Amino acid sequence: MDPGVSATPFFGERFHRDPAAVYRRLRREHGPVAPVQLEGGVPAWSVLGYREVHYVVGNPELFSRDPRRWNQWHRVPEDWSLRAYVEPRPSALLADVAEHRTRGVAVHEALAAVDRFELASSVERICDRLIDRFAGRGFADLVVEYTHQIPLLAMAEIYGLPDDDAPMLTHDVALSGQEGEEAVRAHERTVARMLRLVRERRADPSDDLVSHLVLHPVGLSEDEIAADLFIALGKAHLTTSDWMGNALRLMLTEARFAIDLAGGRSSVGHALNEVLWEDTPTQNHVGRWATRDIQLGGKSVRRGDLLVLGLAAANADPQIRPHGHEGALGNHAHLSFSHGEHGCPHAAQEIARTITTTGIEVLLDRLPDTALGVHPDDLTWRPSVLMRGLTSLPVTFSPH
Repeated sequence: MDPGVSATPFFGERFHRDPAAVYRRLRREHGPVAPVQLEGGVPAWSVLGYREVHYVVGNPELFSRDPRRWNQWHRVPEDWSLRAYVEPRPSALLADVAEHRTRGVAVHEALAAVDRFELASSVERICDRLIDRFAGRGFADLVVEYTHQIPLLAMAEIYGLPDDDAPMLTHDVALSGQEGEEAVRAHERTVARMLRLVRERRADPSDDLVSHLVLHPVGLSEDEIAADLFIALGKAHLTTSDWMGNALRLMLTEARFAIDLAGGRSSVGHALNEVLWEDTPTQNHVGRWATRDIQLGGKSVRRGDLLVLGLAAANADPQIRPHGHEGALGNHAHLSFSHGEHGCPHAAQEIARTITTTGIEVLLDRLPDTALGVHPDDLTWRPSVLMRGLTSLPVTFSPH
C-alpha cells in the first residue's frame, strides 16, 4: 500500500458510532476502494463498491483467502484482536481455491446433512426454555437473555457438545469478535475446546456434525477440523444472533411491523431480509490478499495487500441502489453472505435462517405484546469492525 496515502481509521468511537457515515465519506473521497487503517495501525484496502466486492470474491486466483500471502505481517501486533481471523492455520475453509474445492466439501456436506425439521424443533425447545426464565418478570434483555443464547445452544446440539459447555462458549465466541487482548485469549480457548471435541469424536464417533467431519473420506486433520469448527461456530453464533437481534430491533421500532407483534408472522421474513440490506450482521470481512499487483476501483493494489470486503458498504452502493431503502423487499441480491467459492455455503445460510425465523416466531407467539423498553436512540451497538449487533435490547411485555 502507498504509505503516503492518508488512511481512515476503521476502529474507535467515531467508526463504531456510525460506520455507515464512514463508508459514505470514504466513497465520496476515494471511490469504491479506499485505504483504511485497522486497529493497531494495520493498513488495508476497504472494498466498498458492490461490483468491486463481487469481482474480488469471484476471482479467487487474483484475490486469495490464504493469509500467508500478506505483505504486512511484520506490522501486526502479537495481541492484535483480529489475529484470530487472519492467523495462518490448517483450515479447509481458508485454503486457496483448488484445495478449498477438494477439502472444503467435507464441511459443506456435514452442514447439508443437518436435518432442518429437527433443527427447527430443537430451536423451538431452546427458545421456550429461555423465555420461561424471564416470561414471569414482564421485562427482559433480548440480546443477553435470548438472541445471543439461541444460535450457540443450537450449534452445541449440532456439534454434540454437552449443555454445560454452552455458557463459557457463548462468552468466548462473542468476545472473540470484539477488540482487545481478551479477544485473542477467547479465541484460543474456543479453538482448544474444538480440538478436544474432535479427539473425543475420533475416539468415540456419534451422529453429529463433528463425527461427520472426522469420518469423512477426504481425511481432514484434527487441527483442520478444529479450525473449521471454530470458524463455523463463530459465524453461526455471532452473525445469526445479530441477524435475529437486528431484525427484532427493526420490528420493535418500525410502525409497519407493529401488526406482527400482535401475533402475526407474515413480515418476519421481510424484516430478516431488510436487515441483510440495511443492518447486515457481517459489516466487513477480513479478508482477501492480492496474488499480484492489480488495479481495483482506480487504486493500485500491491501483491500481498489485505483487502477488507465491505459487505455493508456494498449493499448500500448507490450505483446499484440509487433509491436507498426502496427495493429491499423481496430482493435477495445483497452480499451479506458474501459470494463465490468462499461465500457462506447455502446449507449454512439455511441453518441460520431456520434459527432466526424460529427464534422470532416463538417470541411473537409467547409474548405478542412485546415493546421496546427504552427510546430507540438509547440502543447501543457492540464495538466491532466486523460485526453489527446491539449490546442489549431491553423490552417489556405482560408477565406470563
